[in-house]
Amino acid sequence: MPPYRPCKKKTTGERFALKCLLDRPRARQELRLQVRCSGHPNIVSIMDIYANEVQFPNEPEPRSRLLVVMELMDGGELFERISQQKYFTEQLAAKYTKQIALAIDRCHSLNVAHRDIKPENLLLKDNSEDAMVKLSDFGFAKVDDGTLMTPHFTPYYVAPQVLEAQQRQAREKYCILPKGQPYTYDKSCDMWSLGVLVYIMLTGYPPFYSETPTKVISRGMKKKILAGNYEFVDEDWAHISQSAKDLVARLLLVDPEARLTVRQVLDHPWLLDPPDTQLLSPAIMMDKASLAEVQQAYSETLTSMRMPDHRVTLKPIAQVNNPIMRKRLQSRCDSQDNPQIEPPSKQSSNSMAIKTLRDVIAHCILKTSDGATDDTETLNRLLRRACDHNTDCASLTHILDRWHWDGQSLGEKTDVVNLAQSLSDLVQQTLHSTATSQPS
Repeated sequence: MPPYRPCKKKTTGERFALKCLLDRPRARQELRLQVRCSGHPNIVSIMDIYANEVQFPNEPEPRSRLLVVMELMDGGELFERISQQKYFTEQLAAKYTKQIALAIDRCHSLNVAHRDIKPENLLLKDNSEDAMVKLSDFGFAKVDDGTLMTPHFTPYYVAPQVLEAQQRQAREKYCILPKGQPYTYDKSCDMWSLGVLVYIMLTGYPPFYSETPTKVISRGMKKKILAGNYEFVDEDWAHISQSAKDLVARLLLVDPEARLTVRQVLDHPWLLDPPDTQLLSPAIMMDKASLAEVQQAYSETLTSMRMPDHRVTLKPIAQVNNPIMRKRLQSRCDSQDNPQIEPPSKQSSNSMAIKTLRDVIAHCILKTSDGATDDTETLNRLLRRACDHNTDCASLTHILDRWHWDGQSLGEKTDVVNLAQSLSDLVQQTLHSTATSQPS
């Protein structure tokens, strides 16, 4: 079912949009915050909410769902409108920026961080030239009570402090950093996203992007965001006003304390007196092929972020040490006159731990011996698997920390030869320790 479907009020014929959500605490939180921020001309309004048991085709039974009647936005997405403009100017870009800023100001005045300011969530009321831009989708919104830690984001618009929260969580998870005071961020992350939006409106492309087409957000892209490393390319910015450039520069600041607040944006000279300079961004946005990758990244990341915070990872059945599964396996084996399946022993667990380390060593040696091209993603995947099977190995943590392992990937200047040697020494130590601990 699409996220929104048109509907009508029977008594008046008035048209609305219907959104259907599974009735979960997160969905109720989303609606509570959107209702709180409604009543503003630049926020999509919620008219009514119904909680019902609904059964869709191909579902075995009804499920509890929330049916949300919302204001109908006939004008589509903001960037789709801009891509169709034959004469798009800084004045129009400033007009749209002001309306987006007013929506953010409404949220921030109620101490709500939206956390997902991006083109898909900026909709136009109708197809008229003066259509109002409105902010929608409060799925990641949260009250800014000083405890914003969950790294929810869409890659092209994520603020540095949100990435920092993500990296901090990963390092604590893999014991690279000791668990301490949680790393938090605040609603200023919305202002960074606004800076990215303005940059795209002026140029047609984002300031930060993944160099690897198959990756939603690459390591290089993360580093550039964390360092605030982007460019005002001369040929694209030569005809754009210095005032617009100043607004972008003061929004894309890594230090959230130095970044403009939404009130400061609304008082910025570019919004108060923008020039009528024609922009080339619509022509770039019309290139559907170049934007397809970006749109796919939005979709994939949004889907992954909709999952519960604590994901469930299933082990292979043969490795499950669970009384119910053991009983089922035993019953299956008995029916086939097979020997009893024993739960995995400590020895087999140690063997798997050593095997995963040897897989990493083999990959490093092959890379350096046969002149193969760099395959960093495979190496990172093998290391993640090795970490999963060596969770209590402090020596492995120490080795990987030397190469700036963040729980997902290595630092850019990793010497794979030395890494392989260190892991080889660790394997030898482990084998020796296991042999000496065996009963004689």
